[in-house]
Amino acid sequence: MRHIILTSLVLLALGFSKLAFGQLEPKSVIDEPKTFKEKSYNFFLSKRLKKSLNQRDSLNDLTVAFNKDTTQRGKDYRYLDSLYNALTAKYNDCTARNNDLKSQYAELNAKYNELAKKSLSDAERFNSALKIKAEELEAREKRLAELQGIINKQDSLLNALNETVKRALLAFKSDEISVEMKNGKVYVSLSDKLLFKSGSAAIEEKGLDAIRTLADVLNKNPDIDVLIEGHTDNIPIKTAKYEDNWALSADRALSIVRLLSNEHNVNPKRLEAAGRAEFYPKATNETAEGRAKNRRTEIILSPKLDELYKLIEKNRR
Repeated sequence: MRHIILTSLVLLALGFSKLAFGQLEPKSVIDEPKTFKEKSYNFFLSKRLKKSLNQRDSLNDLTVAFNKDTTQRGKDYRYLDSLYNALTAKYNDCTARNNDLKSQYAELNAKYNELAKKSLSDAERFNSALKIKAEELEAREKRLAELQGIINKQDSLLNALNETVKRALLAFKSDEISVEMKNGKVYVSLSDKLLFKSGSAAIEEKGLDAIRTLADVLNKNPDIDVLIEGHTDNIPIKTAKYEDNWALSADRALSIVRLLSNEHNVNPKRLEAAGRAEFYPKATNETAEGRAKNRRTEIILSPKLDELYKLIEKNRR
């Protein structure tokens, strides 16, 4: 029963409040309410006001929170946007660098291929040139070996000739004849007192013996060329036959050439005469002893170089 009464009172109150609010505009609280309706109006208005205030406060709190959240989101957005822009710029820069590197790679690859082809071609040319050089070197070594063989043969011949001439002329004194080997030749030096009288080109008897002995050696060694040089001291000569030392030295050399050719049958193609006058002294002309050494006839024996010349000429072609 009590429950029913309370329910009825609530329904009555709701209906009354609805009637009250339906008839009165909710403008403000009624000062000094007198009637039950005015009091009821103030009661329900106060309740609604409190509720509205609570809702307003809640809304304000939500607004503050929303505004605060919006500010943070703005900051986050701006940070992310700047980060995005920076990453976009880096991406664009990397893309540009990548394109540039691709271009450089293509260019370098083209150069590499070109150099590889050129290197291969150069290697082929180098190998070809190397082969030619090797063949030339082999041919040159062969020629050098031939030349060395000829030189060794000539050296051997000269050594043997030198010993033969020395043995053949042992009967003569050392101040009359000397034999030495130098510059690839054998020098037989005959003193003036052995061959000639002063101012004469006529060969003395003892000199004839020496030339005969030497001619025998030359005929047994046909591959030897012979140069006869006449030498004088520096004392000038002026006779009806010889106007100077040039004429005397040359005539003395010619006397020996004629003797070898005419009397001893030495092939004249092997013989050569030269007058040196006083210009190739062996000793000083300041002393009598030195001048005696300078008055001489030198018979210079050297191997025929025909074989050597032929080989050189062959190599030129």
